[in-house]
Amino acid sequence: MNTPQLVVHRDKELMAEAAAARLITKIVDAQASRGYASIVLTGGRNGNGLLAALSSAPARDAVDWARLDLWWGDERYLPEGDPDRNDTQARAALLDAVPLDPARVHPMPASDGPYGADVEAAAESYAAELAKAAGPENHGPVPMFDVLMLGVGPDTHVASLFPELPAVRETERTVVGVHGAPKPPPTRISLTLPAIRSAREVWLLAAGEDKAQAAAIALSGAGEIQAPAAGAYGRARTLWLLDAAAASQLPRSLYPPASA
Repeated sequence: MNTPQLVVHRDKELMAEAAAARLITKIVDAQASRGYASIVLTGGRNGNGLLAALSSAPARDAVDWARLDLWWGDERYLPEGDPDRNDTQARAALLDAVPLDPARVHPMPASDGPYGADVEAAAESYAAELAKAAGPENHGPVPMFDVLMLGVGPDTHVASLFPELPAVRETERTVVGVHGAPKPPPTRISLTLPAIRSAREVWLLAAGEDKAQAAAIALSGAGEIQAPAAGAYGRARTLWLLDAAAASQLPRSLYPPASA
């Protein structure tokens, strides 16, 4: 586990714009070094805010969108096209506006798909899709994502890993079905902490006063079962991207923020 680095921005708009610029740089660098990049998207207001900022960023066209693999960290198990699905919101914010290769976009299954109400089977299918995309160099059942982004909930949840629920305790599987989530809808699909930790870099996004306590708990030594965000870290780097409101309860010992 590496020590988390912090970058604190004045407000959520500036945070989204700076994070979008940072992500463009990561994608372009990965594509320059090996020909493609692999990114895991997150939903929620901060994840979608980042995508909207990326859509309007002046450097957007520096990305070779046809050589970008996109995955999701979690999904609400709802019918395809439902406005509450993360992939529906991502398409509206950015994906429909850029020339992606459809074969390289990997949404999680929908509840009206081939698995119907069987969310566990749907999760197993996504795990199999990840495993198929993992090469020998990845040394595991998932690709080594360049950047995996996560929103942080007010209760410290990340993806659909909620405090104390079975999914956050999973140590073997890479994708699980989630039942009884404390925020609607109750049924979801999520990457597990082992899958999240396979990424080169994990970025945790938090903006707003309602995220301040969660950030303080996760960054102050809490256990991952009680505070899932504390268990989310990358192989090479763990980066917390915050606005001033979300950082307002952090101990000063966690400063200064990381450099770009």
